[in-house]
Amino acid sequence: MTFRRARLAVLTLPLLATPLLAHEPGAGANGGVRVDAGPYHAELVADGTVAVSVFLSDGSDQPIPAEGFKANAILVVGGKAQRFTLLPAGASRLAGTAPAPVPQGVKGVVQVTAPDGSTVQARF
Repeated sequence: MTFRRARLAVLTLPLLATPLLAHEPGAGANGGVRVDAGPYHAELVADGTVAVSVFLSDGSDQPIPAEGFKANAILVVGGKAQRFTLLPAGASRLAGTAPAPVPQGVKGVVQVTAPDGSTVQARF
């Protein structure tokens, strides 16, 4: 292998290790954290109360109707897993009530089930 080929191989290895077209977690339009969830984006909004919302959008960050979607959240609050359901609550929002207040920046996973029965995970 020539020096040029070896150099090219070394420079492209990091690209192969990252998911193509994936986005880093970022700020969502509703003040929460937005992450990839399969073909969707999911934005988790928690404000220190028991009310939790997940806003759904497509890959271009355009809101998609939440009707027909549902989700199960497992969020770690105070070192304990809090499990609860999120259901459509108008527009692109799924909403649920956690067993304990959920702070901003909480870690966990939300499993979203689409109207066609397919499931994806959003990791926060």
